[in-house]
Amino acid sequence: MADKRFLSSTVRQEESRATMKSMTRRSLLAGAVGLSAAAFLPPRAKAGIVAPEVLPLERQDYAEARKRFHTHLLRHMAAPEKSSVLGTPPGAERVTYPGGPDGSIELVAWLSHYQPSKTLKPAVLFLHGGNATGDGHWALMKPYWEAGYVVLLPSFRGENGQNGHYSGFYNETTDALAAATYLENLPGIDRNRFFIAGHSNGGTLTLLAAMSRRFRAAAPISAGVNSWRYFNRYTDEICFDETNEREFIMRSSVCFGPSLKCPALLLRGTEERPFDADHQLFVDRALTSGFKVDKKLLPGTHNGVVPHAVEESIRLFNAFV
Repeated sequence: MADKRFLSSTVRQEESRATMKSMTRRSLLAGAVGLSAAAFLPPRAKAGIVAPEVLPLERQDYAEARKRFHTHLLRHMAAPEKSSVLGTPPGAERVTYPGGPDGSIELVAWLSHYQPSKTLKPAVLFLHGGNATGDGHWALMKPYWEAGYVVLLPSFRGENGQNGHYSGFYNETTDALAAATYLENLPGIDRNRFFIAGHSNGGTLTLLAAMSRRFRAAAPISAGVNSWRYFNRYTDEICFDETNEREFIMRSSVCFGPSLKCPALLLRGTEERPFDADHQLFVDRALTSGFKVDKKLLPGTHNGVVPHAVEESIRLFNAFV
């Protein structure tokens, strides 16, 4: 399940400051410590979006479904998280990639420094958590480039004062796919060792992207697979026609499990247990894709698990390298 926090490089300090008294969108998942999310919702959200008793299973391939579906945005809004204009953190090169429909939105991404050579390099597209991009996200990428991977961390439409409208995962998946195309076409990148990972909101996008095109393997961290659950918690982020069930289906990877196009390992913290059933249903459905799909719990909270999960993703990707 995706959280609403701006991930800093001082994750442990941030968690220790999160209290029940000052429960915010940022700290909700980190501070819930495995309790029911409904206990912390404002009254209007408790009676919000109701998921079907049985989450639909779509037989149509997700990539094909995306060609036929266009989300209907009723509100045009920036990404719902306060943020500053993007700079260039240490160890990164600031680049731009053509996001949006037909490459119509120029978006910022951070690329690790590397020297192209005849020996092709493996690469990781990492999709950040929350609804804004910050230096703290980039700081978590260091293990990837130290392990020999070229890593690209893209921002998305409407974030950090950039152009485009927030859509709640759907058009952001278009941006993620555009970032993937940008990275794999850089000189010296090995397309046969091209991986995707992401945390929280980025984990959600990781699965939607991995059902849309081929990667060598995917490592979604604390991913939301059920959009009904997400938007029931964050009703203020609903910008599409909520009376159209298809809008939720197209944002829910659990409905398209058989469309997965690469091996995947779903990673979560041990204190995120309320989402076991959703993740297990996704794994059960995705196994019919013919790829190896598994899930693993690592010690920690929604935020605190990220460094461990990054290391776990590297172990997964090294098995293919």
